[in-house]
Amino acid sequence: MDHPGKAVFGACVAALLMKFLLFDFMITDGQSMLPAIKPGTVLVVVRTAYGFRLPWSLTYLLRWSKPKAGDVVVFLTPRGDRAVKRCDALIGEDTFFALGDNKRESYDSRFYGPVPVDHIIGKVLGIK
Repeated sequence: MDHPGKAVFGACVAALLMKFLLFDFMITDGQSMLPAIKPGTVLVVVRTAYGFRLPWSLTYLLRWSKPKAGDVVVFLTPRGDRAVKRCDALIGEDTFFALGDNKRESYDSRFYGPVPVDHIIGKVLGIK
């Protein structure tokens, strides 16, 4: 009979791989996406919605899609912070304009300009 520790270890490794490569969960802390997303909301983020990249890389190894207007995405801002915003439009081939739903409280592309598509961490799939 196998040792139960091996099964627990295997499950932990599988969960970490899924978190870092496929899905992630985030808890929002700002008001920039009100009323759609309130502070403290748990988001399910699909890391592979637009392609595959390693978690520490700022470029996709494979890209099979690009964000569409209206997609809610998680990305790295020019300051290196994680942000949740709505894709307003693609600009050229490799950048998009990110806007918060709550325009009065949102630090978004109106301030820091277009965001490289490669800076997208994932697409918000679900809001709980």
